[in-house]
Amino acid sequence: MKVLLFLAKGFETMEASVFVDVFGWAKISYGYDVEVVTCGVQETVTSAFGIPVKVDVLLSDVFSDEYDALAIPGGFEEYGFYDEAFSAEVGKLINDFDTCNKAIASICVGALALAHSGILRGRKATTYHLNGGIRQKQLAAYDVEVINEPMVIDNNIITSYCPQTAPYVAFDLLEKLVGTEKMLIVKTAMGFE
Repeated sequence: MKVLLFLAKGFETMEASVFVDVFGWAKISYGYDVEVVTCGVQETVTSAFGIPVKVDVLLSDVFSDEYDALAIPGGFEEYGFYDEAFSAEVGKLINDFDTCNKAIASICVGALALAHSGILRGRKATTYHLNGGIRQKQLAAYDVEVINEPMVIDNNIITSYCPQTAPYVAFDLLEKLVGTEKMLIVKTAMGFE
């Protein structure tokens, strides 16, 4: 199984790394058939804190039918996150995964990319909750039923508050792909239980 990890310019490094770590433990330590493939608009994507990451595949070369799930970490507006996260190409990618009812996991303001694509209209979701709830208000403006909880799952879509929730989003995505029993083995091995 393959997870496409989309990295927009200005992505939050910690929020992206949890998918690599959780799925890496699952594959290397337990032999689960899971792989994370990084993707970006450019070959090298620079995170919010200046860390350059060379992606595995360009967004323009992605065929969604080759992947089982999509993961989108949040990022910082100050570093241009929304420039790419709100692009038509990313919107199409998100819609392609949702149309096929494939798992889509987002962390923090990654949910705003989902909302901007239109897939959250009339659905339950959450996003960054601090700073006066400005991002949750932004999410609600897309006709999303905002739930003020750390993590919200609506059918195939996982959304969450902030970096603190990141590992739990990755574990939930792993659970959707390999089942509860196998996910719990990895979660325990990583010290989360």
